Amino acid sequence: MPPRIAIPVPHSEDAEYAERAFPQYAHAIEVAGGEPVRIPLDEAPLKIGKLIEGCDAILLPGSKADVDPAKYQARSSPKTAPADPRRDAVDELLLQDAYSRHKPVLGICYGLQILNVYRHGTLLQHIESPVNHEAGRNVPIAHTVEVDAGTRLSRIVARNASEGAPSVAVNSSHHQSAEKIGDELRVVARCPQDGIIEAIEGTSPDHFVLAVQWHPERSVEEDEGSRAIFRALVEAARH
Repeated sequence: MPPRIAIPVPHSEDAEYAERAFPQYAHAIEVAGGEPVRIPLDEAPLKIGKLIEGCDAILLPGSKADVDPAKYQARSSPKTAPADPRRDAVDELLLQDAYSRHKPVLGICYGLQILNVYRHGTLLQHIESPVNHEAGRNVPIAHTVEVDAGTRLSRIVARNASEGAPSVAVNSSHHQSAEKIGDELRVVARCPQDGIIEAIEGTSPDHFVLAVQWHPERSVEEDEGSRAIFRALVEAARH
């Protein structure tokens, strides 16, 4: 049986956005050899908990929402988007399960941000930079990301074993980023032009926890590095 990967519906109130976004993540997991499991946002916690129990890993996708700044003791910026409490509640159930049962975690864009806040980190509520981090799907490559050598992420995206610190060209659709890093997490990649944090991972070598600020699910058909990120999650779930 392929590993079962829990993926929450990206947004609870914008069905059109959620139904457009979810299949990209599900397809990326299927390409990597896993079985995507849709986790609804409108069911009782007990039912959601039973679904989660049957999964081997979690993938936290992007969202058009922003994490409620009250969760990290900050006032909301005028540029901060409305929160999605139902999405956050499901993400927190998923993360509680993943950390208590040692299940692999992959966060993408908003998934990185909710992971960091769940681990008691904070967020930069709006990026002011000459780099267009909000370029979106209309710009296949928004900027590059420099990955630190010797990290889990560098081993995943490096083209060969001798490559030191790979540079990755990425798609980008975010206006927030991690700021203070949460407990048992570390920064493993930044945008070289402005220093914005682009990836974090867990510090425990025997627990797969990885989150990227860009959108590898959009480029799995064209880019081996994007496929490798999802394969790494599925392989961690398998073992």
